[in-house]
Amino acid sequence: MLYGQSVKHSVTITSPDKKLKIAVNESDDNVVYSFTANGQQLIKPSVIGLDSVGKFHWLQSSLNHVKQTWKPVWGKRAAVPDEYDEVLIDGAAYKIRIRVYNDGFAFKYEGANAEKELSQFNFADNYTAWYYNGENKNIGPEKLKDANGIRMPVMTIRADSNHYMAIHEASLESGEPLLLKSNQGTTNFTVASKRAKAWRVVLFGSTPGKMVDSHLIELLNPEPAKGLDFSWVKPGVAVWDWRINGAEAKGFKYDMSLPSWKRMVDFAAGNNINTLVLDADWYGPEFNKDSDPLKGGKIEQVHQLLNYAQAKGIGIWLYLNDVGGKTYPLDQTIKQYGQWGAVGVKYGFMNGSPEEKNKHTQVITKLCAENKLLVDFHDGPVHPYGQMRTWPNAVTREYCHSQLDAHRVFQPSTFVTAVYVNMLAGPLDMDNGVVDMIQKGRVDNPTPVPSTITAEAARTLIVFSGTTIIPDIPENYLKHPQILKFISAEQMPWKESKTISGEIGEYIVMARKSSDYKWLIAAATNENARTLSIPLSILDKGEYKATIIEDGKDADFRTNKESYAVSTLTVSYGQKITVHLAPGGGACVLLEKTK
Repeated sequence: MLYGQSVKHSVTITSPDKKLKIAVNESDDNVVYSFTANGQQLIKPSVIGLDSVGKFHWLQSSLNHVKQTWKPVWGKRAAVPDEYDEVLIDGAAYKIRIRVYNDGFAFKYEGANAEKELSQFNFADNYTAWYYNGENKNIGPEKLKDANGIRMPVMTIRADSNHYMAIHEASLESGEPLLLKSNQGTTNFTVASKRAKAWRVVLFGSTPGKMVDSHLIELLNPEPAKGLDFSWVKPGVAVWDWRINGAEAKGFKYDMSLPSWKRMVDFAAGNNINTLVLDADWYGPEFNKDSDPLKGGKIEQVHQLLNYAQAKGIGIWLYLNDVGGKTYPLDQTIKQYGQWGAVGVKYGFMNGSPEEKNKHTQVITKLCAENKLLVDFHDGPVHPYGQMRTWPNAVTREYCHSQLDAHRVFQPSTFVTAVYVNMLAGPLDMDNGVVDMIQKGRVDNPTPVPSTITAEAARTLIVFSGTTIIPDIPENYLKHPQILKFISAEQMPWKESKTISGEIGEYIVMARKSSDYKWLIAAATNENARTLSIPLSILDKGEYKATIIEDGKDADFRTNKESYAVSTLTVSYGQKITVHLAPGGGACVLLEKTK
């Protein structure tokens, strides 16, 4: 409680494993909560409530325990425990609902239309934090007291080596997307955005990787409406026509037209890759209002491509700019794309306020679902907040600094920060997986990639996405058959995922089990070289052939990007694999069961 105020009512809610505790008290002037993990207070008494026309009067509270299982259409794993303890506090003017899971807690307000909420996050000490920063590198590491002004979620916090938190929101039905305001010189953050109908979420993990593996954000969203069938949703790897533009191989020059598209389809069909993404300008200049998304540009070539790809079992994504989406009837456009046989819509450059963009995003997602189309939002999208549970066709979005995008190139430390910040919100379209590390001749940003070829392959597995879009041409992948085999083995939906180890801004090691029961492990580091010992405790019983791709001894993201070595081992559960990561480098391990 706040100093000098008497407690009228109180309730304590613990996580199912009893390691997390939320204490809620009604004082003379307000309601406050505090958060303790493993006996250590991480959030001091903080105000919770609304600036409502009716004062909150604690009438009663009721406790509830829920234990069930969510089986997503696709996701990080095939089955997700959904267990929590919940309290509903009736305050006459409105109600406060709080849920506590083993990996965090969330609260929301019900039954009031106040414009302003009073929610605070008053951290117990001057912790270190990182924040989403649009299509730029993340803000941080930054001490809480040094933060000044508005910060965007996800806000990831390191209290100490055993206590990590992240602030975000879930199930944003309406209102302005979450913004946080720091009170400079203090450890107190408040909600700066206008009143929204959403959950306020605090993720918790004893390591940052445990937050990466969490499903709390999705679990706070409702299941799909009854009668909606999403069995047609097929996640997987995709090739892309934007970054191939200008590349040359064996006398052929790639561009964004039918001959290049057919080559990409042929490559996809031969390498267990699901789809091809067509990017901007296929129906005319994307920002021109005269570009008709149903009749303009290369429409005849697209129709030929759709027929060609369908015969090969490859799906085609179609790009749609906000100008075309709003100048022409959106429902007709999306319906037509579905009837043509497209598999997805990549929607770019949405305009409007954050609140307007969220509403329009919901409309597009619903229209795509009704027409059996996947959807990917690019260019400053509304942050993910667990939509993939309600709308499994919402497979990814560019809620990150996309690699080599818009003439900005991120550094190795950018990647190993974003996976612990942006990726906590949901699936990301980061476009990793370059194999031509020089990118000479490309029309868009022909800049050398500040990474190693091994790290590029590793990133395709590490980044969680329902559509993993790889950016290079077939001939370049075919030069590196072991790397191509690793990427092709990323068959979704994942049976299981686990972040084995890592630290924010330093490195990450990720393991995923494919739909055909292969295990894949990938590691990536920042600008520092490191040697990692990876325990194989994720494996099932039996023996596995491990194909290990690691940076060469002379590899370096600044000077020697393409040096790598391939080796094989026979391994089993409980053993360890040691890999070398060059500066800016990575490692990939493909584990195929033999016994």
